[in-house]
Amino acid sequence: MIETPNFSMDLTGQTALVTGTTSGLGRRFAEVLAACGANVAVAGRRVDRLEELANRLRNAGGEVLTVPLDVTDTDALFASVERVQDQLGPIQILVNNAGKPDAKLALKMDPKFVDEMVATNLTSLFHLASEVTRRLIEAELPGRIVNIASGAAYSAGIGTSWYAITKSAVVRMTEMLALEFARYDVNVNCIAPGAFESEMMDGMLERLGDITRDFPRKRIGKPSQLDSTLLYLVSPASDFVTGATIRVHDGQGAR
Repeated sequence: MIETPNFSMDLTGQTALVTGTTSGLGRRFAEVLAACGANVAVAGRRVDRLEELANRLRNAGGEVLTVPLDVTDTDALFASVERVQDQLGPIQILVNNAGKPDAKLALKMDPKFVDEMVATNLTSLFHLASEVTRRLIEAELPGRIVNIASGAAYSAGIGTSWYAITKSAVVRMTEMLALEFARYDVNVNCIAPGAFESEMMDGMLERLGDITRDFPRKRIGKPSQLDSTLLYLVSPASDFVTGATIRVHDGQGAR
């Protein structure tokens, strides 16, 4: 029988931090990592939803920490990493999932909104990735960082300009941090999902109506269809993969 030394989805003993876990994709990411044995810190602004998710994961046998967090608060970002490490151990898996959509024309965006988008969709990811890596270097441990971009980084319409720009920057940031962190055995990769079921998508559908009419398979993705991509990027299977962005979009807007 052929040996497959890198084929394992067992994350037992590793600590994962997932941001934006109060709904949608982030919630699913946390569930999947916990199911594979990771100790999971779930972060987000809506404390009641964090507690509900944490209780459900604990009832399934997982070790879970709730981390109330507004990712636009830089001091809180660093404090959250400290808290997770103190209670669960060094973070070896970081899923930078928190994000903020826009639905405004560029000429109608006020400066505060523009700054909040950058802080949420880009700056927070950079700070968390950097702080987690600093601590992994100190602990002499390998790590896996997964940034969540969007299909909008490659194809987007009028009214989504700043979201698309920030998500494009996430793709480039992934490439540059991967280059810098590789020497420390910290892989940095990215997932760029297309249209998936989520709270954010519900809002878009309310504004735009049925967007699937222009899709090749006339459907929106289910969060579970990202499970294998996430697990690939956080497991030994992707040991030789860093700086990559995997587009999971079902052919939506493919160019």
